[in-house]
Amino acid sequence: MNAFSTALVPILVLILIGYGLKRTGFLPDAAWAGMERLTYFVLFPALLIRTLAKQSLVGMPWPSILVVTCATLLIAALALILYYRFRPTVSPATFTSIFQGGVRFNTYIALSIAQGLFGATGLALGSVAAGFMIVLINMLCIAAFAVWGKANIRGVAPFAMAIAANPLIIACVIGWSLSLCGVGLPGVTADIFEIIGRAALPFGLLAVGAALRPAVIRGHLTAITLSSIVQFGLKPLLVTLLISLTGLSGIAAGVLIIAFMTPTASSSYILARQLGGDTETMASIITFQTLLAFVVMPVLAHFLLR
Repeated sequence: MNAFSTALVPILVLILIGYGLKRTGFLPDAAWAGMERLTYFVLFPALLIRTLAKQSLVGMPWPSILVVTCATLLIAALALILYYRFRPTVSPATFTSIFQGGVRFNTYIALSIAQGLFGATGLALGSVAAGFMIVLINMLCIAAFAVWGKANIRGVAPFAMAIAANPLIIACVIGWSLSLCGVGLPGVTADIFEIIGRAALPFGLLAVGAALRPAVIRGHLTAITLSSIVQFGLKPLLVTLLISLTGLSGIAAGVLIIAFMTPTASSSYILARQLGGDTETMASIITFQTLLAFVVMPVLAHFLLR
């Protein structure tokens, strides 16, 4: 518990700095939008490529990690869809925000905590888990927008284009390909990607803070409650059960539990804006979950990180 709280403090400080800088107008809105795009399209993909490319899956419990991540995400997604099927109390566009709020995870927070608790091994295993999760999560969320969103991504070709254009999926594919073929990042390319990727987590956390909008929380309590129950209740319980069933232990188990008790990703807002979701509801879910996480996560860690 103490180690977890210690790892959480620098993350909270960076988020609060981002929030304070945005509210005081230290940087113009355009600069924050640029930082968000830079992190999402350049810095974080570079971090994923660097971390995954230099990983060897030999000796890693990657089959169990894959099973646990996929099962947890698919069950959570199914639970949300079934709820909406039998209790459609919100608009389809609003449901896409609830879906993202219950399925996505904040990679910046998850990897920062994994690195803070477990060092380089935690970052490596966390990146492997994130590599699996990012691909499936984006496929699930884009599929949700295809069914319930306002954007025109009906049909196989638009869906495939939306998947193929996602920078995080592209980065995961590149990173895994370089790792599996044994090429890695040769020569100076490793240093280049390391320097670029090193900025991803601090910039990402500052952007999370800048995106917080407490004023929009009121009026979206149904969406916030439903997504948060899945995010901080169902998913942590599912991943703990599946870890026990698969026999995972140690750092691999720890990084999975951490990933599945983080708030939703701030990049959810970008996808909602691009694919016809309810952006105001999405902003309220992101804000509430991020604030709630720093109360709930230490409690969950106390009971689940053993």
